[in-house]
Amino acid sequence: MAPSRNRRPGFSRRAQYGLFLGYVIAVAGSLVGAVLLALATLDPPAFAALRATMAEVTTPVSSGVAAVGRGIGSVPSSISDYIGVRRKNQELRKELDDIHALLMRARSLSYDNRRLKALLQLRERVAGPVVAARLVSSSASSTRRFAVLNAGSWQGVKTGQPVRGPEGLIGRILETGPNTARVLLLSDPESIVPVRRTRDGLPALAAGRGDGLLDIRAATLGNAGFEPGDVFVTSGTGGIYSPNIPVARVLKRARDTALARSFAQPDTLDFALVQQAFMPVAPTAAATAP
Repeated sequence: MAPSRNRRPGFSRRAQYGLFLGYVIAVAGSLVGAVLLALATLDPPAFAALRATMAEVTTPVSSGVAAVGRGIGSVPSSISDYIGVRRKNQELRKELDDIHALLMRARSLSYDNRRLKALLQLRERVAGPVVAARLVSSSASSTRRFAVLNAGSWQGVKTGQPVRGPEGLIGRILETGPNTARVLLLSDPESIVPVRRTRDGLPALAAGRGDGLLDIRAATLGNAGFEPGDVFVTSGTGGIYSPNIPVARVLKRARDTALARSFAQPDTLDFALVQQAFMPVAPTAAATAP
């Protein structure tokens, strides 16, 4: 038998109850809205108190619902974070394995180096410290770049001695007084330091520009091929600076001359270390004669 096409609620008691309940809720909502509107118009303080009371009652429920919503909403991000952390963990493990292999190779090379030095009876020259002094001032805007130390000849400071900080080379002593010394900074146009590149030992010269930066000029005739991030340290050539003191890092890609920034920034340092020259000049016979 085909169902009747008459869909009036009179044929279903449940539909009648639902429709009646909908009317009741609509009428009750209208009455409550009218009462609240009248209360807000006629007695604003009472309406404010009622509103505050309702807020106190509904806030815990709203907070619980919001917490549940945030928890459900954070599930996708938590899954993606877990996947990202797992991938990053795998990358770090691979990097750690590579570093471990390099460390083993470096230890082997260090052992061979010590053994060869012992066989050849070679001794390394170590430039001992002279004094640790405070950097009183440094020029940051002039084309000539100098700094002043609060230590001089009375503390053993001499002209030509290198000055370094925790990050790397600062410059060398230019003039000395009894309790002060003038330092020629790396960025001064008159400063030239023999350096080498750490990744392949490329010899070069670090020359000051007068603007706080350095020019790294290759000492070879071939194409040097400077890359951003190339690190240069002192080579020991010239006898003033000890080898392997950090000097500068290349900023831009270049061929024969690269722009670089020194590791040590004098305007941010409080103290500096004055060292003996790496290969001090021996006194002549005329100077030592009475």
